[in-house]
Amino acid sequence: MDINATFIGQIVVFLILLWFFTKFVVPPLADANAARQKKIAEGLAAADRGQKDLDEAQARANDVIREARDRANQILDQASRRSNDIVEQAKQAAQQEGDRLVTAAKQQIELEATRAREELRREVARLTVASASKLLGREIDAAKHADILNQLATEI
Repeated sequence: MDINATFIGQIVVFLILLWFFTKFVVPPLADANAARQKKIAEGLAAADRGQKDLDEAQARANDVIREARDRANQILDQASRRSNDIVEQAKQAAQQEGDRLVTAAKQQIELEATRAREELRREVARLTVASASKLLGREIDAAKHADILNQLATEI
């Protein structure tokens, strides 16, 4: 291999171009590459933070849903107990009303029985007076013999 001036010129031009590229071209490219790497790293970090925030939000949402379900179950239990209490109170009120009606009916029956007995006593007394009148052949005055008739009615 022969070293001549052309070759030396090419080496000088190559070294100048190499210096020019390392001085003016490579730094902006390296800066752009570094900025891109930094932007990618920030994006990945933001994605990690976003994923972490999403996981936390899902956990909080699950807690809120669980609390809401628990509260709904409590409300349902309270409503069930309240409805049972209302039904029980209605049963007791109905029982009391039934007892009151039975008592009133018994009193009414007793009153009617007493009236019927009194009416029967009066009728028996009237028949007795009529029978005695026929037997004795004369009229018996009910007003004069009220004591005897009352005693007779009481005995009957």
